Amino acid sequence: MIPCRRFILSKKEAKPLAIFHSHVQVISRGKGKSAVAAAAYRAGETITNNYDGITHDYTRKGGIIHTEILLPDHAPDEYTDRAVLWNAVEKIEKSKNSQLARELDIALPVDLTQEKNIALIRDYVKLTFVSAGMCADLCVHDKGDGNPHAHIMLTMRPIDENGKWSGKQKKEYFFDHDGNKIYDPQKRQYKCRSIPSTDWNDRGKADEWRKAWEDMANAELERLGFETRIDRRSYEEQGIEKIPTIHMGAAAMQMEKRGIHTERGNINREIEVSNQNLRQLKARLIKLQSWLKEEIQNYEPPILADYIQDILYRKAQEGKSQYSQSIYNLKDAANMLNFLTRHEIMDMARLDNYFSGMISR
Repeated sequence: MIPCRRFILSKKEAKPLAIFHSHVQVISRGKGKSAVAAAAYRAGETITNNYDGITHDYTRKGGIIHTEILLPDHAPDEYTDRAVLWNAVEKIEKSKNSQLARELDIALPVDLTQEKNIALIRDYVKLTFVSAGMCADLCVHDKGDGNPHAHIMLTMRPIDENGKWSGKQKKEYFFDHDGNKIYDPQKRQYKCRSIPSTDWNDRGKADEWRKAWEDMANAELERLGFETRIDRRSYEEQGIEKIPTIHMGAAAMQMEKRGIHTERGNINREIEVSNQNLRQLKARLIKLQSWLKEEIQNYEPPILADYIQDILYRKAQEGKSQYSQSIYNLKDAANMLNFLTRHEIMDMARLDNYFSGMISR
């Protein structure tokens, strides 16, 4: 499974913030999952899994506004039937730990109408996955609670020109100098190695798919005149000193709306408190930097530590303000001197660079 990552959009050229959420996972029989069950749940349908005989009925599920099967070239037309498609997948996968499907869960822009979001995600699926040879099962959910999103289930085997499932891997044989296959008498077979038949499992694919969604969504938002932009990068990658919240999930969100505290909700509340503390610390650093610049501009000794204590002591004695009385005292002066010595800060330029680095993180 590729871990879920939650991204909050950066402010680019004063554009409003929005949420980027993309979760990629593999539905595996080895983990007790079923492609048929997952498809029935996402689409709100009743489908019987011919592999184990279990019928999955999710017709009472609400909030489903669009479902559709999108097929690549050479795929049988019968695969437009959701039950036929995923039962075919269950049948071709013989192993008890087979990987049956890949699923993406993508947040849709709240700025767009349902019709625009459906058209946007449909184009994204066709260009990104179907054109690469995957069968895609697209389901769009929107309960009107500000969390429109799409579930995209993808097949993991390519389909050949005859409409048959191909292997996930293929053999690559080793040849001698004369171009003949090399036989291994111990294994009683020709020497070979298995290589993936597609690049769909490459480690960089998940970010490539996220980048494609970022580009398409932003292009559509711009075309329709919205200022909102999305950014797939994490806070750390954007250079934002903020802790990202975790994805709540539909069940937790509903419980929180009813006033019931959940574990995920508690985690996010703790994160918000930490982010508030970070903002306050950053503001204090900026004030300290400004104050030092103002006070030191009239001093020109060679070593900053020689006069920093004098400045702090004078402020404490003057009682210029409650802020000065509580902060600029002899104890703080001693701490400041230790700080300067520990970081080898000998002049104002180095102090300015140090604080600027901390503030910009």
